[in-house]
Amino acid sequence: ACFRLLCSLLIPALFLSGILCVCLVILLWGIRLWLQQRKKQLTSAGKDGKRPLLVAFFHPYCNAGGGGERVLWCAIRTLQKKYRNVTCVVYTGDRDATGEEIVEGAFRRFNIKLTHPVKFVFLEKRYLVEASLYPHFTLLGQSLGSVFLGWEALLKCVPDIYIDSMGYAFTLPLFKYLGGCRVGCYVHYPTISTDMLSVVRNQDTRFNNAAFITNNPLFSKFKLVYYYFFAFMYGLVGSCSDVIMVNSSWTLNHILSLWRAGACTSVVYPPCDVQTFLDIPLEEEKSTAEHSVVSVSQFRPEKDHSLQIRAFAKLLKEKRLGQQPSLKLILIGGCRNQQDEERVNNLKNLCEELGVSNNIVFRINIPFEELKRHLAEATVGLHTMWNEHFGIGVVECMAAGTVILAHNSGGPKLDIVVPYEGHITGFLAENVDSYAETMAYIFSLSPEKRLEIRENARRSVHRFSDQHFEETFLLSVEPLFK
Repeated sequence: ACFRLLCSLLIPALFLSGILCVCLVILLWGIRLWLQQRKKQLTSAGKDGKRPLLVAFFHPYCNAGGGGERVLWCAIRTLQKKYRNVTCVVYTGDRDATGEEIVEGAFRRFNIKLTHPVKFVFLEKRYLVEASLYPHFTLLGQSLGSVFLGWEALLKCVPDIYIDSMGYAFTLPLFKYLGGCRVGCYVHYPTISTDMLSVVRNQDTRFNNAAFITNNPLFSKFKLVYYYFFAFMYGLVGSCSDVIMVNSSWTLNHILSLWRAGACTSVVYPPCDVQTFLDIPLEEEKSTAEHSVVSVSQFRPEKDHSLQIRAFAKLLKEKRLGQQPSLKLILIGGCRNQQDEERVNNLKNLCEELGVSNNIVFRINIPFEELKRHLAEATVGLHTMWNEHFGIGVVECMAAGTVILAHNSGGPKLDIVVPYEGHITGFLAENVDSYAETMAYIFSLSPEKRLEIRENARRSVHRFSDQHFEETFLLSVEPLFK
């Protein structure tokens, strides 16, 4: 009787789910046809009678002025130089600026001049991808928000080629299967990584894993299940991309393990403005009265400025007074909001506690020329972020002629602070002790030896120039234009 009841319920349920699946497929196919029809209506032929190829970049914060934006504008300039019948479109949420102001800002900040106009599609729902909207389940919230924002973008403009240049992988299937586009992406940082999974699994307290979760085994297990589910979904949406570009070997390893699409994945180093820093003359140190250590990075929690301060305090404590030049640590960075400003105040309090306030200088939101001057005068360039995905600041320090000391992980370890033609280009460290010891070692070297390391580092950074980016970017996106 039970078996008969199950059969009588199961067969209609299977039949109903089959009908629903067919209806869903028909609905999605209908939406796709409607979008294709809309595309024909919205795009007109050019002067030669041919319809231009629309290449759209999804970059909701295109006016932010960071390294990711430099990649965007270099990519657009590269396509404009290479392909004549191409119109570049940028989906952006920067509604407080006009298209002309955004292009002017790109020229002012990055010295990137575009050869043709860019079409901007202004999005109204950018707030859906802001982390502040999702105090809990932030990854999932932002990813679902990006789908709604992507849908708004698709309704306003259906391109031929779609490139996500900001890390919103959940928009890729939307444009591929509903928009009928060829899709590519440039990944600066995986939304979730195997490192993040291990942090939760090992119950480590970090800036993205609160103490109340690590101290509770049940919360930790729940968060781990959530992370594994999200990693599975992230892998699913990412793998539908036709072309995948990543910014470093570290990002490559994570994307290969999550997306499993090795055949269409390649490393395209971000274009760093190395030439500006290479203009600084590289000479043997003249004055030995004072050595400065310079750190260049935004005042964000993951940059770990407290590690820099503690290591520098340890260096000062162990330095025998009167026998060496005086030392100064200059922390240069941007403050985006009140939280960043509070973080700076906490760091200043830490300096007071450790008794090193007189030797540490904070320089907030300074002009570029002042940044360049500090780098030109510095002996050591300091960087302490664990698993930095690439590290544009590390490249800039090396190009400017400082002896770099970066974290022994991520992009600096795998791509940047590596031997060049068999010669040393800089140093790596992991904790307070090793940073303090390595700084002491750098200062113990002769000026001639330091100059040799600086020259090697300078020669090595040509791999990260605009020209090298253009060549590798064009090679990677070529399948999208066939």
